[in-house]
Amino acid sequence: ADLMYDPAVMAAARKQLLAENGDIRSTAVFIDSLEAGFGDGADTYGWSAQGWTGGDINRIWWKTEGQGEIDGKLHEVEVQALYSRAIAPFWDVQAGVRQDFRPDRKDTTHLTVGLIGVAPYWFEIGAAAFLSTKGDLTARVEAEYDQRLTQKWILQPALELALSASDIPELETGSGLTSVTAGLRLRYEVRKEFAPYVGVEWSRSLGDTADYAKARGADPEDTRFVVGVKAWF
Repeated sequence: ADLMYDPAVMAAARKQLLAENGDIRSTAVFIDSLEAGFGDGADTYGWSAQGWTGGDINRIWWKTEGQGEIDGKLHEVEVQALYSRAIAPFWDVQAGVRQDFRPDRKDTTHLTVGLIGVAPYWFEIGAAAFLSTKGDLTARVEAEYDQRLTQKWILQPALELALSASDIPELETGSGLTSVTAGLRLRYEVRKEFAPYVGVEWSRSLGDTADYAKARGADPEDTRFVVGVKAWF
């Protein structure tokens, strides 16, 4: 091709080729879960969503999750704004800020740094540390896996661990491993972008965090049937 075309034409073609193979800017939104939960306590609702805009290497991410009672009481909302950079195939490091909103307690602001990616055998992993403006250090580790049963049916186990470096009485959080949450959801992909699901989720507060729950008359362990949707666009 270099022998047949003008050097300026070839330079423009190479520039376009590079732009289309690694320099394209795009945007995505993922609703990981939008669900209702039913158990021994109050019926609840919750959501977890995230999205990004940018290229293959550098992106701006946002994340949000929250929960409340179906009768109208909102428990808490978490929002994150992050800069993300690819550091290896399938792995990104992220840093930014997190804001927690709680109707019955003071809002909290954190600096955050974390890692997201896909481990061998396609386990999706997320780990993040959070340093609040009050100096409280907490962390969260999440893992999930999509087990495809058929072309449409997918079984997804998930596990989340929460940790704290110190006691945080105002948030009823003890030090160490504070809680464990495990879930199992079965979804049906009506389309690749939209899948309703049913499942079960178990959670347990541990250590001093469990003692805080017992002190206010709450059960530190909870099991719920969940129904919801997962979508992306």
